[in-house]
Amino acid sequence: MSPFNLLFAQAQPDGAREIVDHLARTPLSKVVVGVCVLSVIRLIVQPYLLRTAKHRRSGSYGFVQFTNELLDSMIYAGVLVFMLIRPFGFQAFLIPTGSMWSQLHVNDFILANKLIYRYTDPQAGDVVVFHPPTTSALLKTDLGADGEMKFDFVKRCIGVPGDLIEMKKGVVYRNGKVIEEPYQAYSVCIDNPNHCQEYRKLSPDEVKHVTKPSFKLVNLYGKLLPLNYTEMDANDPSPRVGDYAETSQPYHVALPFRLPNPSDQKTAVSLPAERIPKGMYLMMGDNRNNSYDGRAWGLVSREQIVGRSEFVWWPWSHIQRTR
Repeated sequence: MSPFNLLFAQAQPDGAREIVDHLARTPLSKVVVGVCVLSVIRLIVQPYLLRTAKHRRSGSYGFVQFTNELLDSMIYAGVLVFMLIRPFGFQAFLIPTGSMWSQLHVNDFILANKLIYRYTDPQAGDVVVFHPPTTSALLKTDLGADGEMKFDFVKRCIGVPGDLIEMKKGVVYRNGKVIEEPYQAYSVCIDNPNHCQEYRKLSPDEVKHVTKPSFKLVNLYGKLLPLNYTEMDANDPSPRVGDYAETSQPYHVALPFRLPNPSDQKTAVSLPAERIPKGMYLMMGDNRNNSYDGRAWGLVSREQIVGRSEFVWWPWSHIQRTR
């Protein structure tokens, strides 16, 4: 497996986490079918309960009555949670990777506020759940039958429409001013690199030796390009790390934006930074050297944004607000 795939391979949930994640992602069509089936069963059971005289309500009657009440609860829960709260209010999401470490850990469950973005737009600094663009696909299997990504991403909104975002050797500038990023981290995986779940924060001395790329949006040959570059190359399929031996590349770039031609790389670096277009947003992970984000695959449209992460609700030991 390549370093690219080793770095961003998704951690696999198991046990109770897997069950909760499947429930949270159950398609609405299946919920509707389930509610209809349960309603039919309840309609079949109800006449028996109504016709049974009080002096004969023993034995199997108690079991049927319990079943009827259970069906009632499941129907109401299905309608309330899956047809009202989840589509329009709040939804649970599982964190599959460490791109937002150390605030969000692999296999944390967050609660996303979907209502907030119905009457306001995302703000810089928000931790956002969104449907990623197809340019982020690493494998063909990442895309569904409709050609869209099968899963959602969780990143931090770094730039909103009209912002001029640049990263200069790891330092992020918004409209010419350095932004404070207390959440930013540089880390190294300390467990299984195939499905990394635990990270160690690099010491200040270690961070000094990390090859930090620069970033900007440029208009190259009429196409808006997310450009990552160092003194050695730009959007190169295999970027060099310099003299310091690192375990990961200084940057990653999605296939549609790679520049294998050194001449194109030089031209792109010389171009001025472009502002984020109307209706588009730039997302980055807090775990800055272990995040596959907008620097690699570009911008996210307003229509792709699902909601704002409010807090971690599971595991109990990690309950916290996400800000």
